[in-house]
Amino acid sequence: MLKRTALFEEHQRLGGRLIDFGGWELPVQYSGVMDEHQACRNAVGLFDVSHMGEVHVEGPDAEAFLNHLVTNNVAKIAIGQAQYTAMCNEEGGIVDDLIIYRRAEGRYLVVVNASNTDKDFAWMQKIAARFKAQHPDFTLSNESARYTQIAIQGRHAQEVLQKLTSTPLSPIKNYWFAEGTVLDGIPAILARTGYTGEDGFEVYVAWEKGPEVWRALLEAGRERGIKPCGLGARDTLRLEVKYPLYGHELGDTTNPLETGLGWVTKLDKGDFVGRAAIAAAKEQGLKRALVGIKLLERGIPRQGYPVYTPDGATRIGELTSGTQSPSLGMAIGVASIALPHSAIGTRIAVEIRGAKIPAEVIATPFYKRPY
Repeated sequence: MLKRTALFEEHQRLGGRLIDFGGWELPVQYSGVMDEHQACRNAVGLFDVSHMGEVHVEGPDAEAFLNHLVTNNVAKIAIGQAQYTAMCNEEGGIVDDLIIYRRAEGRYLVVVNASNTDKDFAWMQKIAARFKAQHPDFTLSNESARYTQIAIQGRHAQEVLQKLTSTPLSPIKNYWFAEGTVLDGIPAILARTGYTGEDGFEVYVAWEKGPEVWRALLEAGRERGIKPCGLGARDTLRLEVKYPLYGHELGDTTNPLETGLGWVTKLDKGDFVGRAAIAAAKEQGLKRALVGIKLLERGIPRQGYPVYTPDGATRIGELTSGTQSPSLGMAIGVASIALPHSAIGTRIAVEIRGAKIPAEVIATPFYKRPY
């Protein structure tokens, strides 16, 4: 049986085309990927992301545990701030990328990817059991079933959400959040994070309150052209700004330094899970890089397509993601390739259905919002 979010009946009512996504029955699209993509870029889009996992880590030793668990420096997070980071295995591979919210002293909300929730929580428990020998004063609990999470994204997102809350949204900076209420006193976490490259918020409310908040947001955004958006648009939007996706750019065997996550890997903060392996890889010299590419001839790049030198003689990597960019009108992709071929402007070739299509390494993000 596929799992369903609290918004399942809303998706049916709106005509969403539902698919199996990591064991969840979720909408891949409503009016169409292109239409939803452009709505988010030019107006405002609404996404059901309630399938994401939420873990509470609480207690006097919570900070120390999290700092041991992840690559970024959790000690730097202020109350009311969020931090993007990665969680690695002992070999330096990425178990998952996640966001940590510091709600109060010794009180954290950790948000993980949907298809990884059970795996991630089991890994956290394993590390916690070992860590508690020296730092026992913290608890770990999987609270995913308690939350509906709705993302409202786009240049008019703040205006639309402000209609539903008395919490001032303007002062909330990027990767910060506030705890307030929406509608008639529904407790909510209002986080200015996102996965589209646009301004926007994630709204966390109690699971059963999700449908009421979803309908209210659609009504509040009607005059601004709000549209419900599915997984298809979410993927094209995140790819245009080169945000990584687990199972594509990230995985259990990928080193964070070779997948663009060096900026959240703080080797100088002290020991953490996977640090020794990551530091050794850096010392030995990195072999690969994650780069943006564009095709120079017709074709649609997809995950897994091989990448070659321009003459097609030597394979140097493969695509981790690819699409026809709705915003830019060109075929773009992200590729993991040998480091000597990763400089911007380097010519390469992508194999598509047996043909070697000319391509070029280009600067990322592919798209930057104009406001």
